[in-house]
Amino acid sequence: MNSTLRNKAIFVLAIILICAYGIIGLPKSGAELAKNWNDNIRLGLDLKGGSQLVLQVQVQDAFKAEADQTIERLKVELQKDGVPYGVLDRNDPQRLEDADTIEIVAKGIAVDKVGAFREVVSSRFAAWNLNSVSGSDFKLTYKPTEAGVLRKETVERSMRTIENRINGLGLAEATVQQRGGTKNESEILVQMPGVDDPARVKAILQAAAMLEITEVRGGPFSDRAQALAQNGGILPLGTRLAQERVKPGSQGESWWLLGRNAVVTGRDLRNARPSQDEFGKWETSFTLSQDASKRFGRFTESNINNKLAVVLDNKIFSVATIQSKIEDSGRITGIGDQTSASDLALTLTSGSLPAGIVYLEERTVGPSLGADSIHDGLMAGIVGVGVVVLVMLVYYKRAGINATLALILNAIILLAALAYFGAVLTLPGIAGFILTIGMAVDSNVLIFERIREELRNGKGVIASVEAGFGKAFLTIIDTHVTTVVSCAFLFAFGSTAVKGFAVTLVIGLIANIFTAVFVSKFIFDWELSGDKQLTTLSI
Repeated sequence: MNSTLRNKAIFVLAIILICAYGIIGLPKSGAELAKNWNDNIRLGLDLKGGSQLVLQVQVQDAFKAEADQTIERLKVELQKDGVPYGVLDRNDPQRLEDADTIEIVAKGIAVDKVGAFREVVSSRFAAWNLNSVSGSDFKLTYKPTEAGVLRKETVERSMRTIENRINGLGLAEATVQQRGGTKNESEILVQMPGVDDPARVKAILQAAAMLEITEVRGGPFSDRAQALAQNGGILPLGTRLAQERVKPGSQGESWWLLGRNAVVTGRDLRNARPSQDEFGKWETSFTLSQDASKRFGRFTESNINNKLAVVLDNKIFSVATIQSKIEDSGRITGIGDQTSASDLALTLTSGSLPAGIVYLEERTVGPSLGADSIHDGLMAGIVGVGVVVLVMLVYYKRAGINATLALILNAIILLAALAYFGAVLTLPGIAGFILTIGMAVDSNVLIFERIREELRNGKGVIASVEAGFGKAFLTIIDTHVTTVVSCAFLFAFGSTAVKGFAVTLVIGLIANIFTAVFVSKFIFDWELSGDKQLTTLSI
């Protein structure tokens, strides 16, 4: 055997060993082999069973939070530049499609300070358009380009936050992705293989959709009607009503009148952890960012003896009296047990959701149904491969063995790629796997028929093999490239299942080029490298 063939043999063997290591590792026993297989070949929701959630991000919440922060910054900037104002407030869009209609109203700007006011807005608040309503009243509207960016960032940040929270629960195989399509741009698809009771996951995902620490303007009230009656049937400007979370042993409801603009939000948190107070009760402690610490310190210093409310997911968790200046830390009490404190800390440290979420769909696939899918998929694959191998052996004789070996290696490389990339094998992925087998056989058929044609034209065995592989190569590349391009469109515009099919098929096609062209050619060269000069070829 010459050195070229020896090097090719070493290369093919190295590929096989690398693939085998990626699939099963270095098992020391049968049990460890099975464990490594299960760990490395990750099954999707439709095969393993689990839960699927479709969430809709309430983007209008992010627009309102952005407007609230702009109002607070604008107050500081106007005070710094000596520009007096009467009222700074915003509207309150409730629907997702109305998010872009967010606007800030500035009333009572002194006539002689209008120029300074315009300068402050134009130079320091570039994301907003300034429109004059009257001589002393103005309206700020969000620029369309900035609105598009905020929508996109809100959904992307929600996805990262949800993924962090799910990973914090140990669900490493879960997938979080945008549902796809401009119509569903605010929808997120969450798949959690192996989770058949998503109740706790849903609670953690939705908890602390917006963490807010805000001033208390009045209360407590026994119900919403009493709160409105105390204020003449309407809410004072810049306020809102919120209900306190019902605690065990409490009597009835408690409602509070809160300031609409939060002093601190979840965006301002730096860290959070579960802890116990001096009586052993569980609570969640948190620390604020440097900028938020200064802002919180200024507020608490000027509001000593006033009340402050901690609001989680629009429910008041606790109301406390400000006894002294508070800067960089605080705590949320009245939580319950250690698990609740840990879950709350997880939601805070993973990042506060920039907007609320609404559940549109929940679907649970039982493990028995997933097992049936695996069984049926494997049976389809075994039957398909068996028939293909039989036909290749009968029709192409010994050359069919060549194709079968290349086919087996193609399957090994595909499984190894899924293992190394951490990809999830789904039922559509199995369909892509089976289609890859068909494509691999198609490549061998092209090569073998080309060799047969060269033999019929009177060429020698070695020359026919060389010509068969050389002339079929461009055709194989052409068919594979067009299929890969099709898969790219499937991945870009398809649903989750279609994307899984496309990924599996592309990996299989790349492996097929290697096995059908390089490995199959190597096997022929190995067979023809003997001392005897073959005059016939079993093909």
